[in-house]
Amino acid sequence: MNLTVAKTIRPAMRCVIGLATIFAPMVVAAMEHPDAARNRPAPMVRRLLDGIAARPQQPVRQELVWSGTDVDGDGAADFANPTGGMPRGHDEFGEGQFGARRDGGARSHEGVDYVAVAGQGVRAPISGYVTKIGLAYAGSPDLQFVEITNPALGYVARAFYVSPEVKVGEVVRLGEAIGRVESLQRHYPGITDHVHLEVLQPGGERVNAARLIVTKLVARA
Repeated sequence: MNLTVAKTIRPAMRCVIGLATIFAPMVVAAMEHPDAARNRPAPMVRRLLDGIAARPQQPVRQELVWSGTDVDGDGAADFANPTGGMPRGHDEFGEGQFGARRDGGARSHEGVDYVAVAGQGVRAPISGYVTKIGLAYAGSPDLQFVEITNPALGYVARAFYVSPEVKVGEVVRLGEAIGRVESLQRHYPGITDHVHLEVLQPGGERVNAARLIVTKLVARA
């Protein structure tokens, strides 16, 4: 085909002619050797399959990550695990889940205990303002808590057994450092060190943080 004729052919027709040029030899070969065509793929397909088989297979691993609930519907998490650890299981001082028995059943645990190592960083469980820094127990200045209030959501979070690195009135964002974990061994020898997290919903009622901060499996290549 000369250049003048080629320029007058519409692009769609050129595409058809190009595909015919590629696949015509395959069709002819299949007609001449029908049995062979049935038993093995065309050379072009064979090369494609060989290329895929030759690629090294990347191992896929599943990783457990923490995911905070999006309560305002903006597509972003509104809560975070303050330590990255699991909720405290059973030890000689009880269990760390919300509602666990305390004082022989006289009261219920009002937060969730997230396992930690003394000295590790503590992250802000919600965004907001630091509205209070106080003592977890009267007469124990080494065990403090940090209270953060998010006026947009109406939620309040209190992280206990923290050595604060923030001040009242300071603005903190979700996941930012607010202090370090204090050891509980002097007060409760043998207990699993942890951060006690209390979450109060609008209206002031305490809610189960474990329902707002959950785990999920994510595939990592």
